[in-house]
Amino acid sequence: MQYTEETLNTLLGQIKGPDESAMAAARERQAQLAKPPGRLGLLEDISVQLAGVTGAVKNEIRPTRVYVLAADNGVAAEGVSSAPQSVTLAQSINLTRGLTGASSLARYFGDGLVVVDMGIAADYRCPAIVNRSLGRGTKNLCREPAMTRAQAVRGILTGMELAAQARRDGVRTLGVGEMGIGNTTTSSAVLACLLGLPAEAVTGRGGGVTDAAFEKKKRVIESALALHRPDPSDPTDVLGKVGGFDLCAMTGVFLGAAHERLPVVADGLISVTAALCAVRLCGAARAYLFPSHISCEPGYRLAADALDLKPWLSLGMRLGEGSGCPIAFRVLEAACAAMNGMATFPEAAIDDSYLAEIREGDSFTV
Repeated sequence: MQYTEETLNTLLGQIKGPDESAMAAARERQAQLAKPPGRLGLLEDISVQLAGVTGAVKNEIRPTRVYVLAADNGVAAEGVSSAPQSVTLAQSINLTRGLTGASSLARYFGDGLVVVDMGIAADYRCPAIVNRSLGRGTKNLCREPAMTRAQAVRGILTGMELAAQARRDGVRTLGVGEMGIGNTTTSSAVLACLLGLPAEAVTGRGGGVTDAAFEKKKRVIESALALHRPDPSDPTDVLGKVGGFDLCAMTGVFLGAAHERLPVVADGLISVTAALCAVRLCGAARAYLFPSHISCEPGYRLAADALDLKPWLSLGMRLGEGSGCPIAFRVLEAACAAMNGMATFPEAAIDDSYLAEIREGDSFTV
C-alpha cells in the first residue's frame, strides 16, 4: 500500500452506507417473530443494524477480535498522568498474556485480542505484539506538533490495513481499544477541537491524577490547541497536531471496518474519540459503529452524543484497553440469537390477529 492521502481518499470513497433492503427485511422478520412488537427493545434495533452492515438478515458475530493499539505520548513529560511511561510497554505485554482487564475478559469469552505497537517508546522483545510502529512515541504536543501529517495519514491507513487483515482472517466483528500513558490527554485535546469546546468541558482525570495535575492537564490541552490551531474541519490535521499514534490507527480500524463491511464496537473515551474522527472523515462509517458502555470520562458522552451513539451498558467502567468490547460482543450475540432462533407466529402456530390494534396504533412501550 502507498501510505498517501490519495490512497486514503480513494479508500474512503469506497465506503458505502448500510444495505437498506437487508434492513427492511430484518424489520419485517422482527415484525413476524412470535412476540408483541418492540418487546426485545434494543436487541431488535441491533439486529436490524447488523443486517445493514452485512447484507444478511440472520447473522453470527464470531470470530471476534479486539485490536489494542499501543503507543506512547510525548505529552506525558508534562506530568499529566499518574503512571510512568513504562506502564505502556508493561501492560502491552500483559495484554498478550491475558493478564489485563480487557485481555482476561477476551480470553474468558473466547474473543481474539491483538496488540499492535503503533509507537511504544521502550525497547522490548515480545513476538506476540504486532509491530507497526510510527516512531518511539509522539512529540510533546505542548511544545510541538505531536507528529507530521504524513505520520498521521500512515497511522490511519495502518488501521485500515488491520481491519482488512481481520476480514482475510475470517473475523466477523471487531472491537477497538488502546494502551498508552497520556492518551486521555491527547484524546481530550482532539475532542475539544472537533467539538469546539474548552478543555474544561471534555477533560477527565483519566487513570487518576492529583488535583494539581488535573488542572495542569487542562492547561496543557488549552495551550497545545492555542499553539497549533488544528483545523476542526480536517480530522487528519487535528490528529497530527494534538493526537497520538494510537488514535490515528484506531480511527483507521473504524474506517477499515466500514470499508470491509464489518461491525465494529467502540470502547471508552479514547475509542469513541477515534470513532468520531472516523465519521468526520467519512460519514458513511457511522452505520458500522456499535457502542459498549458509558465511560465515566466527561468527554465520552459528548463524543457519543455527537455520533448519536447510545451506549448499551452502565457499569461504572473507565479502564480502556478495549475492555468494554468483549461485554458488548455478548449483547450483539443476544441480538443475533433472538433474530436467528425465535419462531415466527406461523411457525409457532399462533394467530397474531390479537396484535392488530397494537400494531396499527403503534402504542406499545419498549
